[in-house]
Amino acid sequence: MSSAHPRRWSALAVIALAQFVVIMDTSIIGVALPEIQAALGFGAESLSWMFNAYVVALGGLLLLGGRLSDLFGARRMFMFGWAILAAGSLAAGLAGSVGVEIAARAAQGIGAAFIAPSALTLLMMLFGSDPRELMKAFSIYGAAAPAGGTAGVFLGGVITEWISWPWVFFINIPLALGVLAVTPRLMPGVPARRGSVDVLGAVIATAGLALTVFGVVRAPEEGWQAPATLLSIAAGAALLAGFVAVQAVRRAPLLRLGIFRAPNLAAANVSQLLLGGAWIPMWFFLNLYLQRVLGFGAFEGGAALLPMTAMIAVLMVVVAPRLQARVGAKPMVVGGLLVLGSGLFVLSLSRPDGSFAVDVLPGSLLAATGMALAFIPSLGTAIQSAPPEEGGLASGIVNTAYQVGSALGLAAMTAVAGSHGADRIGDAAAQTGGYSAAFVGAAGVAVAGAIVALLTLRSPGPAQPELDATAADDRQAIAA
Repeated sequence: MSSAHPRRWSALAVIALAQFVVIMDTSIIGVALPEIQAALGFGAESLSWMFNAYVVALGGLLLLGGRLSDLFGARRMFMFGWAILAAGSLAAGLAGSVGVEIAARAAQGIGAAFIAPSALTLLMMLFGSDPRELMKAFSIYGAAAPAGGTAGVFLGGVITEWISWPWVFFINIPLALGVLAVTPRLMPGVPARRGSVDVLGAVIATAGLALTVFGVVRAPEEGWQAPATLLSIAAGAALLAGFVAVQAVRRAPLLRLGIFRAPNLAAANVSQLLLGGAWIPMWFFLNLYLQRVLGFGAFEGGAALLPMTAMIAVLMVVVAPRLQARVGAKPMVVGGLLVLGSGLFVLSLSRPDGSFAVDVLPGSLLAATGMALAFIPSLGTAIQSAPPEEGGLASGIVNTAYQVGSALGLAAMTAVAGSHGADRIGDAAAQTGGYSAAFVGAAGVAVAGAIVALLTLRSPGPAQPELDATAADDRQAIAA
């Protein structure tokens, strides 16, 4: 189209890189943890905060990142997030103590919380005027997430073995500098809008989400009945309820509650939450099965996930957009979640003396197919359901839904796996039983997501094309 941004495809490469790095940073430290523990003196309990600090900061600040993107411009917040991520990565690589390392990981999560919603907003600004191009852009963006997760495991092993553990953090710095250099030329800019930042709402929402995620991710170690677990989750829930009450009376709220009246926005976000709650535990426990039961090394384990990643990339970029154009978003989300659940059930049949070809490859490819079919339609529906001027907020909401769902799902399935023997290191049969239980639990989450999508997602009615055309015109004006 003549009014389309001339460098939109180059810009999309940078946006996809952002999604890749945000997800990669959750997994790249896994293989390096023993080296980090020995170098900095982490205890067994505090070591888990290498993961949790990033996840809590990311999940707790995504709504604020989305709101600031709407107020101050997505391009500005995108660059601001990359600057924070680079600073946090430098601090993490140079850290000489446990406290500094955990704080630096939290800083990485803060940077990612500003990058993720602004990246989606920029994608909508660049491609929102052409539905076909938008679907293709969503597909490329979506494929970057599983690629980042797999690359994190693979690169973490290579860097730790052949270079040194600080480089699992330093690798972000040249990427961030490159993005900061090209973003002003590639990304559309818009003037800052009038409006205030709801500081009280941001504090309450961040604290509520952080306490809730904190309680759940710590529950497998502390115990679900432990006072610390119950107090954290209860306090988080109370703060989130208070956040809703504050937003209802604020003149310029952080989260305009009326946005959820948009058709399909709430339903699509629930689908994303349950999709993350099923997919991330599958990826996590499949990696453990490969390394602890089948005896794969870090490099081999990362390579074993490549077929699954390639399947997702091909399906998301080539197949899913064409299929959605024919059948619509709802059948894709429902069908994809059911296929994901089927793949998880197949993985639950894995044996202690199994093999990659029989016990891993079929189930992982089936699960990857389900993920590829469900992710883009649910993500696109959530973003497109919101008014264009609240694209950043909608991006923050859907990112929050997926990240919080991932954290809650992983914590719950970790508890399930542990109660079925997954923590009996050296006992392949017991560990396999624990992982199988986690796969079954994750399959249940996926099936629940399919049921929720079936009951709540609405197929476009006769008036929907007109609404889409109006939204497209608005986004075209912004992009121009």
